[in-house]
Formats: sequence, C-alpha cells, structure tokens
Amino acid sequence: MLWIEPTVDEPRIKSFSQQLGITPVTAALLWTRGMRDPVETKTFLEPRLADLGDPFALTNMSVAIDRLQKAMAAGESILVYGDYDVDGVTSTALLISILNQFGIEPKFFVPHRLEEGYGLSIDALDRALLDGKPDLLVAVDCGTGSRQAVKYLRDKGIDVIILDHHASKEELPEDCILVNPHVHDSETAPWVNLSAVGIVFKFIHALFIKLRSDGDDLAHELRLKDYLDLVALGTICDLVPLTGENRILASHGLKLIQKGQRVGICALLQASGWRLGDEISPFDVSFRIGPRINASGRLAEASMPIHMLISDDWQFARESARQLDDFNRERQDIERSISETAVTMVQEVYSDSPGLVLYNPDWHSGVVGIVASRIANRFHRPTLVLGREGDEVKGSGRSVDGVDLVDILKCCEGHLAKWGGHPMAVGFSLVEQQVEGLRKAFCDQLAAQYSRGLPEKQMKIDCWVQPEQLNETLLKELSSMEPFGQQNPEPVFALRNVRLNNPGTFGNGHMRFQLATGNGQPISGVAWGRAGDLENPQLRSAIDLAFRFHWNNWNGRKSARLTLVDWRPNT
Repeated sequence: MLWIEPTVDEPRIKSFSQQLGITPVTAALLWTRGMRDPVETKTFLEPRLADLGDPFALTNMSVAIDRLQKAMAAGESILVYGDYDVDGVTSTALLISILNQFGIEPKFFVPHRLEEGYGLSIDALDRALLDGKPDLLVAVDCGTGSRQAVKYLRDKGIDVIILDHHASKEELPEDCILVNPHVHDSETAPWVNLSAVGIVFKFIHALFIKLRSDGDDLAHELRLKDYLDLVALGTICDLVPLTGENRILASHGLKLIQKGQRVGICALLQASGWRLGDEISPFDVSFRIGPRINASGRLAEASMPIHMLISDDWQFARESARQLDDFNRERQDIERSISETAVTMVQEVYSDSPGLVLYNPDWHSGVVGIVASRIANRFHRPTLVLGREGDEVKGSGRSVDGVDLVDILKCCEGHLAKWGGHPMAVGFSLVEQQVEGLRKAFCDQLAAQYSRGLPEKQMKIDCWVQPEQLNETLLKELSSMEPFGQQNPEPVFALRNVRLNNPGTFGNGHMRFQLATGNGQPISGVAWGRAGDLENPQLRSAIDLAFRFHWNNWNGRKSARLTLVDWRPNT
C-alpha cells in the first residue's frame, strides 16, 4: 500500500496551535484539512445550531410550507411516502412525529424494496392508495426523477411535495413542489449536501418559523432540537459529507442519542450489545443502529422501524428491536454466504480480470452492495455484484481509489436498462441476457483506461506523531473534531521506528499488541482480521505503524486504544 504523507509547515502550524490553544498534533490535523482561519476553525470545533442557515433560502421552501399549512388548516388527508433506507426511514419518522404533535395524523408508506424498487413508482403508488386517496402526498428521500409517477398522482387530483437530495439525469417532474438543493440551489450553498432527513428538518424548521410568526402557541412550546437524534441517525448513515450544516446537525443529534430520550433508538442500541451509560459514537450509529434499520428494508419492508421510532412504548420498541436484530442476523448470514461464494469465484475464474462482474441468480439483491464493497476492498478491483429479482437482474458496484465508476459505466450503457450513482458507488438493472456483455464491456473499458494497471492502493497519513503525544489531551481534542465521516474522516496517525510488544491473536483471526509510550503506560492495540501478519518475521523488528487513535469502551471501562491500519518495515 502506498502511504501518502502530509506536507508539514511547522512554523505556521505552531502559530496556529498557539492561536487556538490546542496541541500541535490537532493543529496539524486541522491545517492539513484546509483550515487556516482561527475563527472558522473554532466554529468547526464548536458547532452551533445558531449557525444553521435560513430554511426559507432553499428554493421552493416558502410555497411548500404554504401548501402544508393549507392542508393542516383544512384538515386535509396527508400521505408521507418515504424510502426504505435509514435516511428515508428517519425522514418519514421525523415528519410524522412533528405533524402528530399538531394533531395531524398522516398515513405513511414505504415501498417494498424487492417487489416495487426504489422511489416513487406507479406500482408502489397503486398499493399506497388502496386505503384511499390523500389530498396531499409528501415524498421524502425520493421523487426527483419520478416524472411519470407525479403525473399519475396529479391526474388523480393529488397535490405533491417532494423533499429530496438526490441528483437526477431524468427530466424533473412537473406540476408539483420540489425542494431539492441539488436541483435548484447553488453548489456552494451551505445546505447543498444535506441528507434527506436534513432537508426535512429544514422544512420543519421553516414550518415552525411560519407558525410562530402566525402566533401559534404550540409552535412556541415545541423544541425542534429535541428531534435532532433522528436527523443525526439519518445523516450519519447516509454517508453525506459531515461538514457544514450536516456537521452541526449530526453533532447535536449525537448528544441527544447519548441521553437516550427516544425509546426506539435505545432499544436498537441495546439489541446490538450497547449498555446504558456507554458513550455513543458515529461508529455505533453506522454499525449498530443503521444496519438493523436497513435490514428490515433489505429483507422485508421498512414500516416496522418507522413505527418503532415514533413510538413511546418501551415494550413495543424492545420487541421491534429484537425482530430487527433477527433480520440483521439473517442479512449477515446471507451476506456472508454470498461473499464466500464471490471470493471463490474471483480466485477460481476471474483472478486475472481487471474488474469484477460477479453474478448468481440466487443472490439476494438486497445485499449485493455490501458484498461488492467487501470484494472491491479485498481484491482492490472495481466490482459489480448482481442478483436476480424476477425477470430482472439488479446489481451494485463499488470502486477503488482513482477509478471513476460513472465514467466506466457510461461506456457500458448499451447493456444496462437503468443505472446511476457516483464515482465510488453505482446501482443498475439489466436483463439477464446482457450480463456477459456487461462483463466484457466493463473489463475491456478498464483495460483500455488503465493499460498499465489500476492505481496502487493508497492510504493518506494525516499526521506523524511521537509516542508521548498519544495521550488523553489528544483524545479530548479529537472528540471535538467528531463526528467523523465523509470529508471529515477519522485521522490516520503514523509512528516511525517502533516495536510491537506482546503481539498475539484473539477472536476469529484478529491480532492484539501493546505499544510503549515513554511514560511507563503502554497503549493497547488491535488489528482486525490481521492475525496472519504475525507470520511475517519483519513484524518482530522495527516498523512504521499507521493507526487510528480513539477511546475504547468495554465492560464499563474506558481506555485509549490504537487500531492498526497498516504497517511497513522501517528503513
């Protein structure tokens, strides 16, 4: 793996450290991430809700609020139509929760992933309207590219508001109210990278402002920030950049999750092994709560987590969380089985292929994206994984650093029915007869663009440190940089010329070790899935170590820990 080392300007970093009153290590981290102004950096380190922008600055927000207020005042029927992932589930739960507070009881609907697919579709709408036609449909986390579905609703006399954050290559729907910063607003707007639940939060914020200006007493009594736990959950799990307004919302929402005020979230955490009093990190949100909510949409349908998130009934929440945990275990079993088969397929059939297109008609399409990510990471090759749903083949793709999947798939469009995504991840569908054609076109295009081989796997080192700098002061300052995520990744530190003490194995193929710090107190370290490294004699000599540094909470105890990312012989 190629280590990309930071450029260091020690005099400026020292001055920056003194201006902010922080350690040189943290100052260097912030500096290498482009932060130069002390005032702006302080705002980053201390995110405030007061720094959120005016929600009415979003295009079409005013007209959307006017239409919702009309429905509320006239007692019109409202249907909230959401997506089945965490962002869609939390968007739906947030909007339902707020409307319920005002005595409005909208219905909600989530399409069935395997039968009806993503977004607003006529098939899904037919099922959604079986119980009656609403006066107003509010689509969250979907709808931007659903021109025909919106026309279908308007022909039935149903008004439509769309609160979405997806870009679309399709023609925009007509005769509806669309609030989507990626469509209407400047790419430099501070809210342009909000998740869908962030857009819904802005929508509700605008509603509160309008109702309060109209003298609504309840709007004055309710505290919108009490719902930021839902916003943080959807934002962190949707992998949007955790900078700007996303950072503000996620940071304050994590504090609410820590307080345990929403029984549905607490039940999910406990089902995952979390204990009351343990600190909540973005990792817990992404890998404990998120997968359990997503598992419902992947294997069944996503209404259960919405009911759970809007309920105050602890017993109901516990029972729902247990069922979602069961779904997640089933999802893990399916994913593990498919991954093992896919690995064998690569090793036995496609070992020399520049890219991987792996298909089995029996593979569950709800988990192919997770499998594609694992395979791409293991073999360091762009990977498409496909499964069949009825007469259609559906797949997900994951890339590696330096390879733009969108550019590659543009040259394969003749084999695809539908596709979309971004450089590192795509989704698509096609007929089964085109699978081999897609495989050939995909591999041919990669071979043509990367005739000298794919870019070498890279890892960015954020900061070189000395062992004595790994202390509680640094951990405290790192916590002020959280939540980590897209465009604000958890830092990777590096040490030169160190030796691992007491290396050994534990669990299923993991390695543990200790690192001397110079103050007499060693730090424990783990290397997930790397027990095999112990067979390398170079590990027993002086090495350079790349790692993450964080608190570890286990059995009620809190201690500093290193998580190994990579190592190399010291030369």
